[in-house]
Amino acid sequence: MLNEIQKLFLGDAPGWYKSIIIGFLIMNPILYILLNSIGLNGNFIIGWIFLIQFIFTLALALNCYPLQPGGLLAIEAIAMGLTSTKSVFHEIENNLEVILLLVFMVAGIYFMKNLMLTIFTRLLLNVKSKMLLSFLFCFSAAILSAFLDALTVTAVLIGVTIGFYRIYHSVASGNSFTDDDHDYHNNSSINSVNLSELESFKGFLRDLVMHGAVGTALGGVCTIVGEPQNLLIATIAGWEFVEFFLRMAPITMPVFVAGLITCLLIEKFSIAGFGNQIPPNIRDVFNDYAIYRKENITDADKAELLIEMLVAIFLVIALALHLAAVGLIGLTVIILLTAFKGITEEHKLGEAFHEALPFTALLAVFFAIVSVIHDQHLFSPVINYVLAQDPSSQPSLFFIANGFLSAISDNVFVATIYINEVKNAYDSNVITLEQFNNLAIAINTGTNIPSVATPNGQAAFLFLLTSSLAPLINLSYFRMVYMALPYTIVLSIVGYISINIFL
Repeated sequence: MLNEIQKLFLGDAPGWYKSIIIGFLIMNPILYILLNSIGLNGNFIIGWIFLIQFIFTLALALNCYPLQPGGLLAIEAIAMGLTSTKSVFHEIENNLEVILLLVFMVAGIYFMKNLMLTIFTRLLLNVKSKMLLSFLFCFSAAILSAFLDALTVTAVLIGVTIGFYRIYHSVASGNSFTDDDHDYHNNSSINSVNLSELESFKGFLRDLVMHGAVGTALGGVCTIVGEPQNLLIATIAGWEFVEFFLRMAPITMPVFVAGLITCLLIEKFSIAGFGNQIPPNIRDVFNDYAIYRKENITDADKAELLIEMLVAIFLVIALALHLAAVGLIGLTVIILLTAFKGITEEHKLGEAFHEALPFTALLAVFFAIVSVIHDQHLFSPVINYVLAQDPSSQPSLFFIANGFLSAISDNVFVATIYINEVKNAYDSNVITLEQFNNLAIAINTGTNIPSVATPNGQAAFLFLLTSSLAPLINLSYFRMVYMALPYTIVLSIVGYISINIFL
C-alpha cells in the first residue's frame, strides 16, 4: 500500500523531484525547531526558505505543475504558524480583481480565437522579415497592454500561438486543418522530417511569444490600467490617467524605445536563443490554411467573425473607459459571444476555462506564500535600509530594491508594501510631497521593469509559464529567464539612468 501511495504522489513527476519535495516538507519543521532552540529568529529564516522552495517549484514547472508541490508547502507554512488562513484570505481578497480577470477574461478570449487567429495568420504571412514580425509582436503587445492590461494581452498571445501550433501539428500528423479533435500533444504520427521542422517551429513561436510578453511589460508600466499595482499607486498618489502617464514618461519612454531596439538587435544577432526562422514548408502550410479558409468560409463563419469583431471592439472600449472591473468585462464578453454564437451547452462552456482555472488556483497558493512574506516581515530589512538613506539617492535605491524583490516574489505585493510605507512617511512629515512623488515613480517603474527577469516577477510571465502552451514549445522557467536576460539588463540600466537624470 505504501509503495502505491508513493507512486501516486505527484503522479508522473520524476522520482528525484518527488524526493526533493518530500525532503522540503520533512526538513522545514525540524529546521524551524532547531533555529528557535538556539535563539535565532526561526520564523524569519524559515520564511525565506519557504519562499526559495516555492520558487524552486516554479522553476521546475515543466517537471510538475507547481500547484501541488507549492500548495503542500503553503499548507505546511500555515500549519507551522508562519501565516494564517485569515491572512491568506485577506491577500486573495486584495487581489480579487486579478483573480476575476483570469477566470473570465481568459475564457472570453477563448471564444474570440477565430478572429485572433485570422488576424495573426495574415500578419504572419504578410510580414516576411522575422525582425519586423518580432518588432510588431513586441510593439503591439506594448500598446495594447498600456490601454487594456498585460494579462489580457498575454491570454491573446497564448491563444494565438496555440492556434498556430495546432494548425501545423494537425497537418504534420496527416490530418486536416479543421480537425478539432486532433491531439496536438501527441507526436507519434509525425515523421522524422516533420518532427525536425516542428522543433524549428517551436523556436520560432517561443521567440514571438517572449517578445510579446516583454512588450506587455513595456506598455504595462506606462499607464494606470497596464498593471494591477499601477492603479494602487495612482490612487494613493492622487494621479489621474494623464497625470500618471506624464509623470512616468521620463522613465518609461526611454525604456520603451530601448526595449524595441533590444528586440531588433537580439533578433538580428540571434542572442539568448532568439533568431529562429520559420521553415519554408511551414509557411507554405499557413499559406494553404489561409487559402482553405478563404475558399471554404461559410456564411455562418462570416457571421461568427463579425460577432467576434464587434465584441472585440466593445472589449477595447470597455477596458479603455473602465466601465467595470476587468474580470466583469470578461464575463460580459463570455455572455455576448456565447449567446450570439449559439454556444449554450455546458461542456462547451467548460472548455474555455481549462486554461485559466489551474493558474487561478496556483495564484491563490502564491498569495499564501505572499502572506508568509507579509506576516514574517521578510522584506522589512530592505525597506528600512532604503528609507534610512539620503533622500537624493532614495529613488534609484527604491528602483533597485523594488526590482530585486519583485523578481523573487511578486511585483504587486512589493509595490503595495513600498507605496504604503512611503505614504506613511509622507503623512508623518518624514518626506516632502516632491520626494513622495519621486519615490512613487521609482516604485512603479522598479516593480514593472526589472521584474521581467523571472516568470514569478510578473503575473503575465507566470501565466505564460504555467499555460498549456509552455510545454508545447519547450518554454521552461530557466529558458524564460535566459531569453529575458538581454531585456532585463538593457531595460534595468536605462531605467536606472533615467531615474538618476530625471528624479
